[in-house]
Amino acid sequence: MTKAPPEGFRLDGRVALVTGASSGLGARFATALHEAGAEVILTARREDRLRLLADDLGTRITVLPGDLREPAVRAALVGLATSQFGRLDVLINNAGVCDAGPLQHQSLDDIADVLDLNLVAAVDLCRLAAPLLLARPGSTVINVASIYGLVGSRAPMAAYNASKGALVNFTRHLAAQWGEHGVRVNALAPGFFPTELTGGLTHPVQRAQVEQRTLLGRIPDLAEIDGPLLFLASDASSYVTGQVLTVDGGWTAA
Repeated sequence: MTKAPPEGFRLDGRVALVTGASSGLGARFATALHEAGAEVILTARREDRLRLLADDLGTRITVLPGDLREPAVRAALVGLATSQFGRLDVLINNAGVCDAGPLQHQSLDDIADVLDLNLVAAVDLCRLAAPLLLARPGSTVINVASIYGLVGSRAPMAAYNASKGALVNFTRHLAAQWGEHGVRVNALAPGFFPTELTGGLTHPVQRAQVEQRTLLGRIPDLAEIDGPLLFLASDASSYVTGQVLTVDGGWTAA
């Protein structure tokens, strides 16, 4: 569980939607938002894990499992926020997947699968949720990008790099479009956190490489993403939009 956030970071009475919430950073985001007082809608493909998380958090949790690659699932999520709460204050586009292998060895379907979840789903959720978000000045969108939306990776994951880079510039564009309505749009770019996507950073060679490259010289704790997330989700960042908040221990700085 997280520590209670400072007053300026509170989200009491607000409604948040977190995609990809069944594990890793998504589950951590959901927990931090809940601890800050928000009503939280959780979605991911793995219903069993969503239910376990919901049971652990207790009240103020709504679960709607589904594959965000499906347009009907995206529409259902916005429909749920509309019918059950009549509002949406915080949208966290976190769901994502990573491709593996050199581009020349992948099929077009492999590439489209990554782009559909990492990019198209996020763009479409913003489109569908626009009436709810624009009706509430002070609402916020957080697109979860990556350090590989800022720099290129040496590992072979072309579609992931392309999707995260596009998500960063989509964030800037939408911030420019929605700023006059008082809606803030920012991106969160995590570095190497110990999650399923990074193999938990348990491999000693991988772990040593990350520690050596990171200016702080260590692997982060999952709790170290809470503050940056709540900063962007709350009124603490009321004059911040169109920005990329990189949380990587200095990995991209040198």
